[in-house]
Amino acid sequence: MPADYHHGVRVFELNNGTRPIRTIETSIIGVVCSADDADAATFPLNKPVMLVGASRYIGKAGTTGTLAKTLDAIKDQCEPVIYVVRVEEGADDATATTNVIGGSVAGKLTGLQALLSAKAKFGAKPRILGVPGYDHIPAIAHELEIIAEKLRGFAYAALKADTKEEAVAARNSYSSKRLMLIWPEFVGWDTASNSEIHLSASARALGLRAKIDNDIGWHKTLSNVPVNGVDGISKDLYFDLQASATDTNYLNSHDVTTLIREKGFRFWGSRTCSADKLFAFESATRSGDIIADTIAEAHFWAVDKPMSATLFQDIIEGIQAKLDLLVAQGYLLGASVWWDENFNPKESIKSGKAIIDYDYTPVPPLEDLGFNQRITDKYIVDMTSQL
Repeated sequence: MPADYHHGVRVFELNNGTRPIRTIETSIIGVVCSADDADAATFPLNKPVMLVGASRYIGKAGTTGTLAKTLDAIKDQCEPVIYVVRVEEGADDATATTNVIGGSVAGKLTGLQALLSAKAKFGAKPRILGVPGYDHIPAIAHELEIIAEKLRGFAYAALKADTKEEAVAARNSYSSKRLMLIWPEFVGWDTASNSEIHLSASARALGLRAKIDNDIGWHKTLSNVPVNGVDGISKDLYFDLQASATDTNYLNSHDVTTLIREKGFRFWGSRTCSADKLFAFESATRSGDIIADTIAEAHFWAVDKPMSATLFQDIIEGIQAKLDLLVAQGYLLGASVWWDENFNPKESIKSGKAIIDYDYTPVPPLEDLGFNQRITDKYIVDMTSQL
């Protein structure tokens, strides 16, 4: 078997009236949480379980660890499908880190690795990923980047810092286009302790991301959408919509999403950790992943079909119809598909290989809106002319 043999559908990322195509499911959440006192039948250790909504399961999620708090944060935003992997809490941070990262034990994946088996178990991948309560640990956040890459998902993680400068310094350890970093945390009331506590912002980001996907679409970023179930922000931050020298702009300019209070509490920022400007925005990364998987999975039927001009014509027309629909619906600014003979020499066709090209332009968020204000006396003439 030649080294470059591949049996299936591949998606190549290059820098430089037909079969209907269904967009893949984008709003499934995948989380790893801890809770030593959770109901073991509902939440077995290191085994992905699918929850359709979170509310009905919180009573079985225990009171220790992060599981119940994470489910509560998500359900405050919406009731999406959630894949949960429960791990042991661990006696210290080192043990907890090992438990969350996971690995392979007796042929079974554990911790974060177990999310890789979710599609085989449930038929769809989780696309919105997080480890609330542990994501401030660099080793876990880095593993989250790796899992997001393998699943073509997008992850949200908290930064551990006392100041905005420390948050920016911590951000410089990351480089993934599939990761959004958030600082600081929300604040809210805890009925168990009868006190105000810090609430995980990344847990709420997971639920809000699923809500936005369902209510608006995956082309809208997390930023500037009201967050439910919070009462405050854990750090004092200067925010002014018309000023540039603010704490929030400082954080955003260094690719850190922050929190604001403006007609409710909101995330403020749309940036990933990517150094590639093409994937600077959360929406650009997610658009590329969703389009790639939508097109690839929609053409499972075409693999091993006898090659013919009609077959390729059907594929190209089907993809173009889908791309045109996404443009018409506002998910993309433009897109096209074509056959390039340079990538399809007769030797490749003879060996059963074909490549179809397409391009697209994602919808960027309006991140920086300015207005020019001018004072003038020209309207005085209009007034006096009416006398």
